[in-house]
Amino acid sequence: MSALTGSLVLTACAGGSGSEADRPEAKVTVSPAGGGAAKLGSPITVKAEGGRLTGVEAKDDKGNKVEGRLAGDGSSWTSDGKVGPQTTYTVRSTAKGGKDGKGKESSSTATFTTEKAEKVNKLTNTPGNGQTVGTGMPVSILFDHPVDEGKRAEIEKSLKVTTQPKVEGAWGWVKDWSGQDRIDWRPKDYWPSGTKVSVNGSLAGIDSGEGGWFARNYVFAFTIGADRKAVIDVPSHTLTMYEDGKAVGDIKGSAGSPDDPTRGGVHTVRSKNPAETMDSATIGHGNEWMLHSKWVTHLTASGTFLHSAPWNEWIGVKNNSHGCFGMTTADAKTVYDFLSIGSTVEVKNTASTKQTDVGNGLEVWQENWQQWQKRSALK
Repeated sequence: MSALTGSLVLTACAGGSGSEADRPEAKVTVSPAGGGAAKLGSPITVKAEGGRLTGVEAKDDKGNKVEGRLAGDGSSWTSDGKVGPQTTYTVRSTAKGGKDGKGKESSSTATFTTEKAEKVNKLTNTPGNGQTVGTGMPVSILFDHPVDEGKRAEIEKSLKVTTQPKVEGAWGWVKDWSGQDRIDWRPKDYWPSGTKVSVNGSLAGIDSGEGGWFARNYVFAFTIGADRKAVIDVPSHTLTMYEDGKAVGDIKGSAGSPDDPTRGGVHTVRSKNPAETMDSATIGHGNEWMLHSKWVTHLTASGTFLHSAPWNEWIGVKNNSHGCFGMTTADAKTVYDFLSIGSTVEVKNTASTKQTDVGNGLEVWQENWQQWQKRSALK
């Protein structure tokens, strides 16, 4: 859709006396204009002809302020973002007439309503606002409607990550395990513990393609917690816990069997569940089993977990699981309590040759930095 080019001419009460009163008022125009549904995809612009703008305030129908910038010569004001769908905007402006801006002062108000979008594209962000997470956690944004490839660069430009201290990182486009489109931001290396992260998505009014539009902006923040990781060495049936780079304990368990080896590489803890039913059908084994487990730490979306396996008499002796790392109930709780959402778990020396897809959970560390950067739409 093209931006609306129509405009609305507005004047209001004038003030002043003497030589100021003899000067004409500035003619102020606002675009998009009122009188019919305004098309999507354009910013709000205010222009002054024969004078200078001295102030502009724009708000949507929920009372949210629309940020914008006044030109240095006062000739125009432009919103930072674009108009959102099915929204009424009110624009109030003041201006003074004359090229020097010393003429009559006038004030004006304009309103317009934008057209309805065929689909409103919303997002789900991970981590949640205010959460404290592990040092391997990416920023992950899942879209509920498809995002056209031709629209991705503009969307990516509208997403900003700010960190304290400063941390290098990059956005990458991902196909989630669910089939939905996703964009993740990962640091080049693991986060330093204590980092403060804020994400600002200025998405309102941006076209996501296939009839979808974003209706609002998004802001959320989170904190990086303790530096805790785990490393599983498959042949020795051992999970070693690390804090601040130092080993702080070993746990014995059973990894995947030769037929179903545990996936290798660096995984990110995506969620945890204190009690869960293990259903063989969810990992392609039909109706072979239905087992109840406790202290379940989820790695991949396809079913690679750390969990209690009280039914397994070969824990710490034989790798005989279907890809998970099973432990005693007490040890599973220790691991569950030690690792947080966003902690990393590296699996070493496994027989698995499968490359875990980045979208199969929060698997951003399955790729090196050079590979990850290629996922950006801003090449």
